[in-house]
Amino acid sequence: QVQLVESGGGLVQAGGSLRLSCAASGRTFSSYFMGWFRQALGKEREFVAAISRSGGSTTYAGFVKGRFTISRDNAKNTMYLQMNSLKPEDTAVYYCAAQQGFGILTGPNEYARWGQGTQVTVSS
Repeated sequence: QVQLVESGGGLVQAGGSLRLSCAASGRTFSSYFMGWFRQALGKEREFVAAISRSGGSTTYAGFVKGRFTISRDNAKNTMYLQMNSLKPEDTAVYYCAAQQGFGILTGPNEYARWGQGTQVTVSS
């Protein structure tokens, strides 16, 4: 089973950028499609972005609106989320998730493996 560790969170001013990383253990990273989710205080976990096993297909939540880019490097067993033009409402704990199989899924219940999360705080 793959183990996931997020990094790259922090405090940034509105309009700034952060790049999150999700490092996966094991030699089967490329057999997992991957996703980013976030959970703000007092709110449910919500989908942010997902990427296919090869990285050739991606999908985003509507609120991303071209500000975020998901990518992966299977040679490095790592997935990324480049976040630009950050807003205070982007403040949340960001989680990466993995699921074996084909396609891209956006529901949190469809992912079996989760990281511990990394805090992103955007100040106004």
